[in-house]
Amino acid sequence: MVRRWGRAAFYPLGAIPLVSLLWVVVNWPTGPADDHRTTVSWVPGLSMDIDLRFDSLAAIMSVLALGIGALVLFYCAEYFRPASPHCDLDPRLPSFAAKMVGFAGSMFGLMVADNMLVLYVFWELTTVLSFLLIGHYAERAVNRRAAIQALVVTTAGGLAMLVGVIMLGETAGTYLLSELVASPPSGTVVTVGVLLVLVGALSKSAIIPLHFWLPGAMAAPTPVSAYLHAAAMVKAGIYLVARLTPAFADSPGWRPTVLVLGLATALLAGWRAVREYDLKLLLAYSTVSQLGLIITLVGAGGGDLMLAGLTAMCAHAAAKATLFMVVGIIDHATGTRDLRELAGLGRRAPGLFVVAAAAAASMAGVPPFVGFIAKETIFGTEAGAPSLGSSSPYVLGAAVLASVFTVIYSARFVWGGFADKGLPEPSTHVAEMHRPTAAFLAAPAVLAATSLGLGLWSIGLDTVLHGYADTMPDGSGYHLALWHGAGLPVLLSATVLLVGFGVFAARGPLGLTRLRRLPLGKADEMYDDFIRLLDVVAVRLTAITQRGSLPFNQAVIFVTLVVLPLAALMLGARDRIDLQLWDTPLQLTVAVLVVAGGVGATLARNRLSAVLMVGVTGYGCAVAFAFHGAPDLALTQLLVETVTVVIFVLVLRTLPAETARPTMETNRLSRAVLSIMVGASVAVLGAFAMAARTSDGVAGLLPAAAYLRGYGANTVNVILVDIRAWDTLGEISVLLVAATGVASMVFRTRRFGRAPRTADPDAHRMDPGIATPYSPAIGSTTWLRGSAYHDPNQRSLVLEVASRMIFPLIMVVSVYFLFAGHNNPGGGFAGGLAAGLALALRYLAGGRYELGETLPLDSGKILGVGLSLVAATALASLFLGAPVLSSAALSFSLPIVGQVKLVTSLFFDVGVYLVVVGMVLDVLRSLGARLDQVAEQRPAQRSVVRTP
Repeated sequence: MVRRWGRAAFYPLGAIPLVSLLWVVVNWPTGPADDHRTTVSWVPGLSMDIDLRFDSLAAIMSVLALGIGALVLFYCAEYFRPASPHCDLDPRLPSFAAKMVGFAGSMFGLMVADNMLVLYVFWELTTVLSFLLIGHYAERAVNRRAAIQALVVTTAGGLAMLVGVIMLGETAGTYLLSELVASPPSGTVVTVGVLLVLVGALSKSAIIPLHFWLPGAMAAPTPVSAYLHAAAMVKAGIYLVARLTPAFADSPGWRPTVLVLGLATALLAGWRAVREYDLKLLLAYSTVSQLGLIITLVGAGGGDLMLAGLTAMCAHAAAKATLFMVVGIIDHATGTRDLRELAGLGRRAPGLFVVAAAAAASMAGVPPFVGFIAKETIFGTEAGAPSLGSSSPYVLGAAVLASVFTVIYSARFVWGGFADKGLPEPSTHVAEMHRPTAAFLAAPAVLAATSLGLGLWSIGLDTVLHGYADTMPDGSGYHLALWHGAGLPVLLSATVLLVGFGVFAARGPLGLTRLRRLPLGKADEMYDDFIRLLDVVAVRLTAITQRGSLPFNQAVIFVTLVVLPLAALMLGARDRIDLQLWDTPLQLTVAVLVVAGGVGATLARNRLSAVLMVGVTGYGCAVAFAFHGAPDLALTQLLVETVTVVIFVLVLRTLPAETARPTMETNRLSRAVLSIMVGASVAVLGAFAMAARTSDGVAGLLPAAAYLRGYGANTVNVILVDIRAWDTLGEISVLLVAATGVASMVFRTRRFGRAPRTADPDAHRMDPGIATPYSPAIGSTTWLRGSAYHDPNQRSLVLEVASRMIFPLIMVVSVYFLFAGHNNPGGGFAGGLAAGLALALRYLAGGRYELGETLPLDSGKILGVGLSLVAATALASLFLGAPVLSSAALSFSLPIVGQVKLVTSLFFDVGVYLVVVGMVLDVLRSLGARLDQVAEQRPAQRSVVRTP
């Protein structure tokens, strides 16, 4: 829409949250017990159903998220007006619009989520979208730094919150917020969980010591600041605290944490705001200050304090979003936000001045704006609040002092942005400004009028906010009103206004703008120091653990494998063990051969002999599997071992035949000891693990489940393509990545392609710089087409004839494994390995050109088709209304063949088959054909005589 209509598309986009707001109004809860619930069943066993609940608190917060969101989107249509009619539209504007609309949806989802896990998903969506929106101007270093800082801080808090959510959910036996608050659990685990959730909420709402990301986020475009950092995202933490306060306000640590950190934030950030020169930074620190005060109110417990906190939250959202949009207009019109460069703007833009003055008056608590009602409510409820106890006077005093700061920086904003400041003419920036259009002023004007309207219509606001305040255990007896009569709240309000305006008027003698030591100024530097410390630790830890030495890395892994499990075993119960060494003498014979292979691999200097000895151990394991009635496992082990030996042989061609004796003797004793310890620990852990079972396993249930649900008699194959199909999908993806990585390292430049063929021009071109083709003698028989271009010294007639005869048989067996594997030993993996071995046989017999003649396809495309087929099988189940990767049976009759039963998991198996074939072809092409080409080019290049 933005690409088609330009910035005018923000108007229909703004209609999306506006229509959602109309739904909120139509479905407004009629009382504390009235709520709307919706449940979409997803994964009930993991408590991951999508449970939504729309109650009074969700309705209040949704008005802020959706209403202000709609106005900010309308505001964007004018904010992103190009400086000149000839300028092109910002190419990043479409993505910006999408992120803003997505953020509005994420905030609405967060407000109505009843399942805490769903709430966490929306919580992190707001974090990610905030990161992207702050970094909108990604070419600017300040934006990149601010975006990363906000992401790191809020994500760290979110992870702490996730741990707390899991602790609360598992302890309470439910992840529903409504049930958790209705029947709160208790205990140490709950206390820790609640505090961890509180950490997440405080980080989101920029409370000390996690406050510093919010002023840095002011690098974002002004609509982002007006929406995310004044009315929406920072209110998420307040919402979560308000939601949990009825249940956990008396939990150990909750109230002290909220009161101390909230009031400290209100005072220190307010003190910082009174000396800022950048209007946007002034608003940023004032936002942090007021967030601290609101958190204190909604988290202290008590219905009256909750009412005061909700009132202050509404007043703050309306006023602060207005002022941020005003700053955006000032910056857009004059090119500066520095109050020292602004003079006479009030006379040049009287409409903008009226809007700003109204919002600032509400923020300062001047009657009859809603900010005054909020301030009166704070003073009236904090004085003698039962939940505050003996701390009530201190909390009230801190709130009064924070309100004085609010008056000072509100006056400083209006004076700094709009006053003449004793100058006869406007400043240069103001004199050259272009006047804001009425459309540009519309959104902040509506919000400023809202601040006034809510102040005059306090009865309606009182009814709305009481809908949630009355759900507190002690309810709320206080009522909002523009005039409560003479009393302490009025006296304190008048004192705050007089002191605040008096201090501002005396700002010269008091030197408020000449502070040298900045409160909160070190937090940002501490963050930088911490990040640098992490970098240093990471570099040093990497230097210790990642030396580039493969033996060292393996030693670390093996030592960990020995120490940690054995330590856990020594600390646990070890009173049961039932070990039977062998069932028949044949098993003992196989064990002796496996041990002999291992010892031989250790002592052999010849690399090929060592590989073959390792292969003996693998083949021995395959025989052991067969003895124990596991034909599928034995078949797979046999095929994997054979393919592994072939790959080892291909790699070893580039290495010396024997290992140097000094290399073998280096650390031989320590390596032998470590090897024996690894073997012994694995054996001991296996023995105890087998004896540790105290109940019947699920293995006895799998055959029936495989046949009835997966429609296959081969339990192993059904597990791979149905029950554990997600694991199989991940494993073949790893195979694809591994094959791609090997080929990329070998080819370096052009990764994909096919093996060379005899029809390629290079196969017949006589050039000293490339391999010379070997032509067969006239009249001789060519068993393999590619062998004509194979070095005669490496050809074997017996191998060529055998390969020509055996290859079709192996391929038939491979296809049989594929189709029969669902009911008999085999499957796509085994069939693919068999086909890969057939390709390896043709390559070993006929060389690299024979590989291209056998399968003239791009290995990368085979891998891609296989993985795509597997993914398509997964999605097909979803579109058919079944769980992802579930199987379905199709029965039909064919002429001559008769009744045919087809299981959809066959297509999954075909994808696995193609991935394995593509992987083997890729390895043969890179470690085989490519290395052959390099080896042939070297002697040819050395034979070239170069003359001057």
